[in-house]
Amino acid sequence: MTRTLIRNGLVVTASDELSADVLIEDEKIVAVVDPAVSQGWTADTVIDATDRYVIPGGVDAHTHMEMPFGGTVASDTFETGTRAAAWGGTTTIVDFAIQPRGGSLREGLDAWHAKAEGNCAVDYAFHMIMSDVTDSSLKEMEALVGEGITSFKLFMAYPGNLYSDDGRILRALQKGAETGGLVMMHAENGIAIDVLVEQALARGQSDPRYHGVVRHALLEAEATHRAIKLAQVAGAPIYIVHLSAIEALAEITRARDEGYNAFAETCPQYLYLSSADLARPDFEGAKYVCSTPLRPVDHQAALWRGLRTDDLSVVSTDHCPFCFKDQKELGLGDFSKIPNGLPGVETRMDLLHQAVLDGHIGRRRWIEIACATPARMFGLYPRKGTIAPGADADVVVYDPAAQQVLSAQTHHMNVDYSPYEGRAITGRAETVLSRGKVIVEKGEYHGSAGHGRFQQRSTCQYLK
Repeated sequence: MTRTLIRNGLVVTASDELSADVLIEDEKIVAVVDPAVSQGWTADTVIDATDRYVIPGGVDAHTHMEMPFGGTVASDTFETGTRAAAWGGTTTIVDFAIQPRGGSLREGLDAWHAKAEGNCAVDYAFHMIMSDVTDSSLKEMEALVGEGITSFKLFMAYPGNLYSDDGRILRALQKGAETGGLVMMHAENGIAIDVLVEQALARGQSDPRYHGVVRHALLEAEATHRAIKLAQVAGAPIYIVHLSAIEALAEITRARDEGYNAFAETCPQYLYLSSADLARPDFEGAKYVCSTPLRPVDHQAALWRGLRTDDLSVVSTDHCPFCFKDQKELGLGDFSKIPNGLPGVETRMDLLHQAVLDGHIGRRRWIEIACATPARMFGLYPRKGTIAPGADADVVVYDPAAQQVLSAQTHHMNVDYSPYEGRAITGRAETVLSRGKVIVEKGEYHGSAGHGRFQQRSTCQYLK
């Protein structure tokens, strides 16, 4: 048995802040005690956390490692992406296995297990993307829930590829209600968006900024409204991914005020970036193409307010990086061919700490939206997302005063640009433990591919 003792830190969880020492034995936290109690304790490793926070490892519930999209593949592998996550203080990711069109859920899940197994630096789990809702795939949902794949993503966008119509969505929601599987929705009206794309290109409007114009905020709001109503008809909960617009947030707020189990996440890019970035000259805007798209800057205040009021429950990244060179450039002359996605798995925890310093959220809310709530939402709590006896020893010693400048020159994500290039922020993960093993310490990486384990999940813990 190996013992690690973290001394003299301020332990911050979603519910508490206390000066306490944390004792770890092998892979588990076994005690969180007043420093006076632990004075005589010994350990193989003692970590001094004076003037530091001791926080749970981050849980990023929305990543896309090695995802095929638009004729290319996301540039982070499970190895590079989870290593970058570790550098940023995230110790669990939930990625998306994709059902091949015409194939089975099992086929897609097996393919993603093969990509991830033996390659991950931190622990990982899977959601299942349903791209073909049929009698057989609906039946497969039951088996997958039993295997710890308890959430299923559908798309109202991307006709001809991942898109599901309302009838298929309703059937999936009904099966979710029956099995306990949580349906996650990419809520944009893809049929209408395709009309606007065609019209924009016909007018010669081909620059990246038109990606944001055609994916109109009202089409996100309409789809969010429709997803919620279909869920209500099915008697099912609904989780809206990467919510970006004031109008879509209003739909979630209304449903929650009426007592429905409607949940939503947003992402750091919607809190810190805007449509002005999409309009950068010389095709630079292509770096900022993601879906849902970046919105005008006035949407940011509403999203921060939604996080404070809990109408937005989670901040995930939708980490899906494509290099500017050779990948984003596929859309030169046609914005609709730019691969959709931004890098973010390494910067999420730090950007949200900056939000604490800027007065947008409190310290405990930071941990709630980045660690505890995603763990509860997707059936990982209290194994993940908190500092408590019995929890996995996924622990970050966080320096709240460390200065850093975000840059592609210093990040560890396998992508040739940073959407936050040159942004100065305060706060950084100093020491990162994954299941009791130190994997990052004071600027050095000690992790390894294959340390991360697949995590079976229970059903959404907000529905019990």
